[in-house]
Amino acid sequence: MSDDTQAPGPADRDTSPGHEVDHDPTGMTDDEKRHDQLTRAPKSDESDAAPRITTEDRGDGVTRIDVADTAKVRPGKAD
Repeated sequence: MSDDTQAPGPADRDTSPGHEVDHDPTGMTDDEKRHDQLTRAPKSDESDAAPRITTEDRGDGVTRIDVADTAKVRPGKAD
């Protein structure tokens, strides 16, 4: 006799917003973790954690992504 029941695997997890995937012992949100990581280095400052991109939902499933004006590092040739 065969048992077709299996424990849920990674593909079976609900990763939609509002559903916790794994237990996070830090109790920090993703934004708080990002800020903490980017400001932890000895010579870092608050501007290191500033958003680097902006997004704009244009409807019909189209999202525009731009480099933020506040980004400390921007693509392209340095002046």
